[in-house]
Amino acid sequence: MFSSFSIYQAAIDIQASILKQSRNLVLDVLAAGPIPRHVAFVMDGNRRYARKHQKRVQEGHSEGFIALRRMLEVCLRLNIRCVSAYAFSIENFKRSPEEVDALMELAEKKLLELCQHGDLLDQYGVRLNVVGRKQLLPERVQKAVERAESITRHNSKAILNICMPYTSRDEITTAVEASVQNSLKSQSKAKSDIVITEKDIDDNLMTSLGGSPPLDILVRTSGVKRLSDFMLWQCCEDTQIQYTDTYWPDFGIFDLIPIILDYQRKVWRQQSQTMSKA
Repeated sequence: MFSSFSIYQAAIDIQASILKQSRNLVLDVLAAGPIPRHVAFVMDGNRRYARKHQKRVQEGHSEGFIALRRMLEVCLRLNIRCVSAYAFSIENFKRSPEEVDALMELAEKKLLELCQHGDLLDQYGVRLNVVGRKQLLPERVQKAVERAESITRHNSKAILNICMPYTSRDEITTAVEASVQNSLKSQSKAKSDIVITEKDIDDNLMTSLGGSPPLDILVRTSGVKRLSDFMLWQCCEDTQIQYTDTYWPDFGIFDLIPIILDYQRKVWRQQSQTMSKA
């Protein structure tokens, strides 16, 4: 005899299987159209999500990581080559020591968890880049970063940029400094004037050094409509910027689908205009 619990569990498993198959079918249909190479997320709203659900702030951040895993898998199934996530701003060090410590502990644990054999990055051949001023991180987190990047170094199918601790102004400043140094070295050999081009700065951005393609879509959750010092250089030209009211821990496939469809419509429109001019 089957117990009522076993029947209930079987029904739940069947429902989950149907939902997963339906999700994969939708993603396969989307993947047949134009797909962005690089999507970035400003993962905003973890703290407000926690307050809304009467949870501790740390729980909101933890559920935000679950959302990142969920969206990363969706993006990988869509064959999006690069995903960037704004995990921790340099300015976030100004938050309470309790919250900063909790975020650092979460980062240390989850970075290594992501890179375990058989986990998401291993399954999809994803290289992990931690982008930002890493020397500001606690030593134990720096060691976790080094280990995680080392484990995935030879993965070449896709890229995950975890931006922490990061600001775009710092990234641009670092790129300009590197460009100046490179130009000075060239000048000492060629004895010519120092020349720094836009391409020099672009080539020395942390994302470029990590192999990231140009940014196609930037998504910010939680209803806040600002970039908050994230990828200002990268999204200055053809990037599609999308804002959604959904808090990051709640962000899912049905929030992403309209964004991808909007991107596809724009690509098709540009292709149509190009063909009509030919």
